[in-house]
Amino acid sequence: MEEGMTSTSVSSILPQPRSKPLRAGSKKEDAIRRYLDERILQISRKYAKKFQPAEENRVGDIKGYDSMEEVAGDLEGLANIVWLSATPSLQTQYLLSIAGILINYVTAFPPVPSATFALLKKMDHTFSSLLNGKDLLTGEVLPGFLGKMNSGFSKTDMVRLKGLVEETRILIVNLMKNMKPEEKDDTDPQLEKSFDFLEDSDMDVARVYEHTIIQLGSLLELDNFSQGL
Repeated sequence: MEEGMTSTSVSSILPQPRSKPLRAGSKKEDAIRRYLDERILQISRKYAKKFQPAEENRVGDIKGYDSMEEVAGDLEGLANIVWLSATPSLQTQYLLSIAGILINYVTAFPPVPSATFALLKKMDHTFSSLLNGKDLLTGEVLPGFLGKMNSGFSKTDMVRLKGLVEETRILIVNLMKNMKPEEKDDTDPQLEKSFDFLEDSDMDVARVYEHTIIQLGSLLELDNFSQGL
């Protein structure tokens, strides 16, 4: 990812997706897969650079991350591209990857509640919509689900997502609880609002992936019921 692609403001709003999904095995699908893989590799390199001594950097080297806000900005941009594809097979694979990256990276930086929670809200929107086949906010059938009656997630995908969601909820709540007073940046206009609900741990848990949890619970319960018939 180029330097200019790092966002300094993370939005929880998703872009409007394509009107129809990419055809499986098409050149366009292959191209977007390659592009997404390259973006993920760049994110990985920027994270690794964070831990490399400055004296080892060479002219032209990619710049490492300085804050969680930068990480969240890059992950948000990646999620937007994935969502724009309107292709369930791509969306499932890469959104799960993004959720995993967030878990692995978030503890390496001082907490930035506004950016982190905006990204989590966006991820919750994507997962809950894909699980239901309809946009969470508008109720419209997603382009990749027209004429189909499935969740877009295999049982294995749903179990993996359930694990990621549970790990994220615990991780974020603990991270924010342990936040030091001096780390509260008064220049962040959304920070005070973030701390208001972070004071109540029960509310913390409820707000992280709340819609995804509901959809997952319904689908996994239905799957277990059908297997018992």
